[in-house]
Order: sequence, then structure tokens, then C-alpha cells
Amino acid sequence: MAQKKDDRRAAARMVREQIAKEQRRRRMIWGGVIGAIVVATAGMIVWVLLQSNRAAEVFTPANANASGNAIVAGTGPVIVEDYIDFMCPHCKTFHDESDAVIKQLVAENKISFVTHPVAYLDRFSTTKYSTRSSAASACAADGGKFTEFSDALFAQQPAEGSAGLSDAEMIAIGRGVGLDDTFEQCVTGGRYLTWAKKVSNDATSAGITGTPTVLVNGTKVQGNTAAILAAVAAATGSSSPSPSAS
Repeated sequence: MAQKKDDRRAAARMVREQIAKEQRRRRMIWGGVIGAIVVATAGMIVWVLLQSNRAAEVFTPANANASGNAIVAGTGPVIVEDYIDFMCPHCKTFHDESDAVIKQLVAENKISFVTHPVAYLDRFSTTKYSTRSSAASACAADGGKFTEFSDALFAQQPAEGSAGLSDAEMIAIGRGVGLDDTFEQCVTGGRYLTWAKKVSNDATSAGITGTPTVLVNGTKVQGNTAAILAAVAAATGSSSPSPSAS
């Protein structure tokens, strides 16, 4: 009788040990699964953060100013800045009216001309043309053709409310002013899309609310030839604008 009780106790103990062993095995399996999930999730988070940082990375194009938010032409002592949007019709009017005089002032080493191609008017195109054209102009700056490319964009300015020029059309314009495959890769790769946003954000932070906006040595002036010449003359101590630039 006692032997039977001992056998039953031994059998019960074996069952309990087997159950405990199975429970430990299951905990180990689930612990491994959960650990793998945690590691995979952490890895995914790191990957997403890296991709996000890459997407947010801002490259600075050639011939940029010290702040990295504009392209500079010339090395003259007077700083003439303009804030333009390639979709803005008033910017085209300003460009067409003042371009020759500004280029002459640059050539005479009287001014440094600093252009901020903002992207304020994305809402007036169906393809964020303002951002894309600003980014493309930075690609042109890398190829040493910012001015020529900007001139060509204004010459072929699309209407507000349209899709704007396509990347392919801007690439063709770039090739027309002497840019090569590197420019095409820059445009199609979207290298300076984040730069265009920086230019706009910095302009907004500086209190620029519309385009065109023109500053001479930090002071806002009217966006026309006469006002620019007068401001440059005043900055250089001249009694009147340069006759050769008038």
C-alpha cells in the first residue's frame, strides 16, 4: 500500500516536473520571439530615422552666400539682394526691366548680386513648380550657369495655375545654356529640393513676405532700375548713378 502511494507521488512529481520544464521551454521560445521582434523594431526605427535625416539633409550649391540661402554673382562692395520666385509674374517684370543694369554693375565690380530663389508660390502650380525651379537653379549654380539658367526660366515662365515647366523641360533649358549630364542628374535626383525649402524658410524668418523684394546693403528699395541705381550710388558716396549703367 505504502509502495503504491510512493509510486503515485513519484508519478505526480514527474508530471509536475514535465509541466514545469515545458513552461520553461515555452517562456524561452516566447522570450526569443519577443527579443527578435524588439531588435527588428529597433532596427526599423533606426532605418526610418536615417532615411528621414537623409531626406532632410540640405546641400549647399556652388557660389552660395555665407548663410547658404542664396547664389552670389560678382564681388563688388555693395550688396544687392533680390528675393524672387520663378513662378512670380512680377519677378519676371523686375528681371526684364533691371537685368541689364544689374549685370553691368556686377561687371563693373560695383555690386555683389545675391539672389534668393524662394518657393512661395507652390500653390499656384499643380507640381510645386516654385520649389522644383528653385532646386534646378541651384543645380545650375553647380555648373556655373545660375544667371544664364535664371534668365532662360524667366524667358519661358509658365502661367500661374498651370503645371509649370516639367523637369524634362528644365533639363532641356539647362542644356541650352551649356549645362551637362551632371545638371540633369542633379535635377532628376532632387538634390536641392530641401535647399529650396531652406531658402524660403530663411526668407520668411527674415521678414520677406512677397516677391520680388530688393535690398541694397540690407535696406529695402523699390524693385526697379532707378531705385537700385540711386541706392548703389548712395552706398558708394556717388552724387548720381553711374552714367554707363543708366
